[in-house]
This record gives sequence, structure tokens and C-alpha cells, in this order.
Amino acid sequence: MQPATIKLFLVKGSPTGLRTAEISNWTGKAIAGPRSDLDDFLSRPELKSPGVYLLSGIDADSNEPVIYIGEAEDVSSRLKQHAKNENKDYWVHTSAFVSKDDNLTKAHIRYIEGKLIQQAHNSKRVVVMNSASSGSSLPEADRAEMDVYIERMLQLLPVLGIHHLTSTSLSPEKPKLLNPDKPSDASNQILLCKVKGKLTATGKRSEGGFTIFQGSQAVEQAVDSCPERIIKFRSKLIEKGILALDDSCYIFTEDYEFTSPSAAAAIIRGQSTNGLTAWRTDDNRTLKDLEREPAYKSL
Repeated sequence: MQPATIKLFLVKGSPTGLRTAEISNWTGKAIAGPRSDLDDFLSRPELKSPGVYLLSGIDADSNEPVIYIGEAEDVSSRLKQHAKNENKDYWVHTSAFVSKDDNLTKAHIRYIEGKLIQQAHNSKRVVVMNSASSGSSLPEADRAEMDVYIERMLQLLPVLGIHHLTSTSLSPEKPKLLNPDKPSDASNQILLCKVKGKLTATGKRSEGGFTIFQGSQAVEQAVDSCPERIIKFRSKLIEKGILALDDSCYIFTEDYEFTSPSAAAAIIRGQSTNGLTAWRTDDNRTLKDLEREPAYKSL
């Protein structure tokens, strides 16, 4: 993504309340807020125009993040309909995107909606509540313009509290192992987590916590004392195809970001684990030791 300057306006002064967001030299505008501010949200004049919206929350049964992505020629009217729908009681936060120059057509917003639904499915970090995908065919020039619009949306969504559509893959070329003679490499190194000298996982600190890289290995069976929450998490990763059985262990089929080094290590080892000591450099320094080093702290 390109560097960007974001203008965030807190309508009521609350950082989690009703707010608008814009990016310099971009014709789009975002309006976001909690469902508790829905009346004020719907009164925004910008939402009387075509746009794309996201309804997000947590599923009460699975405790997983859920999202519904939609489009409408009158966003305000469509959201009023959703508010009356008892099947969408999971929805606690709303984000809507419109155009400041009224340049979005029905075909444009359907194209954006389809791309976002696909992005949400591909992320495997959120349950998509749409019953069917959408999409629209556009001329080549329009597609290029809308792809730029979507890129700006993806920059703004984490700022608005929606992190689930962001890819966890760090880069096609993984960071190199730490060079002990260059402490400044600390922020861009691979860390290792080994199990009984047989299985190895690789990963690094990332914006959302800790990312395990594709090809990393994890134990086939969790230990008997493994907490239920870890077992359930492993099962979900298997169901989503992120963990695939390979001979006597599981393999990560793609990069996957966890909320912490400990959460990542627990999945690898099938038991509660202190990630600060489980993840080590290639010269056997723990993550805990590494983060105490002056060179790391100054980065």
C-alpha cells in the first residue's frame, strides 16, 4: 500500500463513537460507529448516496468475529432494514464507504462488494455472514479505478477497528535469519519454535501479534492437559484448511497471524506455552532476551 495521510474526525469526541475518515487526494469517505449510535449514524447526509457497508460483531456461540458486507444505492435506508432484522443481532459496529463526488454507480458498488467478500473469505480470519457473493463486470478503466478505491478502504478499515480483511502474509520473500553481527536486523528476523528437536515452526513479530509462516510444523496431537480453548482453536484452523495433516504432524498451508507469541507457540506444541521463551533466534536467544536488547528497543 502507498503511504497515506488520514483525517479522522470524532463527531462526538469519543475515539470509538461516531467518526468519519478520509485520505488525502481520495474521493472516498468513511463513516463508522457503534450500533448504539445508529440513529446519529443514519442521519448523516452522506449515507443517502450509493455506497458499501460492513456490519461486524462477534458470534455468541463460537465467539468468532463475524462480518456482513453489503451495498446499496441508499446506504441509510438499507441499514434501517438491517436494524429491524432479528437475524443480525450479532452486529455491533458499522462502517460505510461512499464517494464525496457522487461518482459511484450501482455497478461500482457491486464490484467493490464482491471484491471485499472475496477478501474476507480469503483472509480466513472472520466468518462471512453473506449468503452469496456478489460482484459486477466493469470496463477495464473502471476496474482499475475501483481497485484503487478498495486499496484505500483496506487502509482505513483497521483504523476504524476492522482488521479481519487484512492479509496476514508479510511478504513473498521471508525475512532472513538473524545475523549476530548486525543487531539492527532484530526487527526483521525469523524466530524458531522447535518441538523435541523433530518439528520446527518459523515466524516473527507482526503488527497484530505474531505470524507463523507457511510450511511451519505443529504436533499432530495436543497433550492431555492442553486447555480446551487451544484444542478448539486448533480444530478451527484444521477446518479452515490452515493446518493440514502431513504424515505425523500438521503443516501450516499459509502464513497465519496470532494475537501473541504464546498463542502461536501453543498451537505448535499443543499445550500452554510461554511464547517469549519458546520462540528463539537461530543462535538460541529467546524472544524475551531479544526484546531486552538495547538495539531492539531503539527500533
